[in-house]
Amino acid sequence: MKTFIILLGMLLRTNHCCVKSFRSSLITPQGKSHHATVTTKASALLPALAMSTPVDSTSEKGFIETELRGAAMKLHTRSQSPKEGEAKEIKMEPYVTTHDDYVLFLVDSQYVYQAFEDVINSVEELSVFSNSPLDRTTVLESDIEYMIKEFQIQKPDVGKAGLEYADVIRQLGNNGDINQFICHYYNFYFAHTAGGRMIGKKLSSLLLNKKTLDFYKWDGDLNKIKKDVKIDIENIVKSWSVAEKKKCTDATAAAFKGGGAINNCLSGGQ
Repeated sequence: MKTFIILLGMLLRTNHCCVKSFRSSLITPQGKSHHATVTTKASALLPALAMSTPVDSTSEKGFIETELRGAAMKLHTRSQSPKEGEAKEIKMEPYVTTHDDYVLFLVDSQYVYQAFEDVINSVEELSVFSNSPLDRTTVLESDIEYMIKEFQIQKPDVGKAGLEYADVIRQLGNNGDINQFICHYYNFYFAHTAGGRMIGKKLSSLLLNKKTLDFYKWDGDLNKIKKDVKIDIENIVKSWSVAEKKKCTDATAAAFKGGGAINNCLSGGQ
């Protein structure tokens, strides 16, 4: 349990510059209902770039592994990325996650994924990402239904975090701001394929009797899927100017803030 506490505490974290909340450690729940387990009193900002696979196996690295990843590392702490983390560590406090927290996280996540998909389907330049194996909207619907029926939970309305972040994504689409959109897309989608999976596995063990939600399953080889999507991103980026690339990397903090706010559902929105 101690190992689990340390691991999940590192994964469920925030950068104080992005989301105003406290990072926390985990404790073994006592005197709680079967509907509760433990996570942190922090925004669950999932580790995306530090745990991503390389663009390719060649010695020459592309935009993702250099500039975009570099921007993300500035928002990681040393405990998250010992060699490259630069963000300040935040004091840790305990928090107990409930099934209600988890289902709100799923509902908000689905709403944001739907916003991404809507923009992608309406912008020609982004059509390469349409119907991607990384899309999560449909599988999240089945997971939400499962949670509602299994634990007799009333389906919540989309929370403030989901509404606000989805609005950010839709505005980027309406404004035709492809540079910033790519940053948000990469960080949000790839975070879930990395640290998000680890969090899901731990919460599954403590909340769902080890059931793996469809949210954490992909059709096909996930590493290949990620590699293919990264190649598509690199193909878009290669025509950008230096200023356009900088506009993309400058959106990293906003991407972390949006994703962190969604993951804060796991700590009761604190």
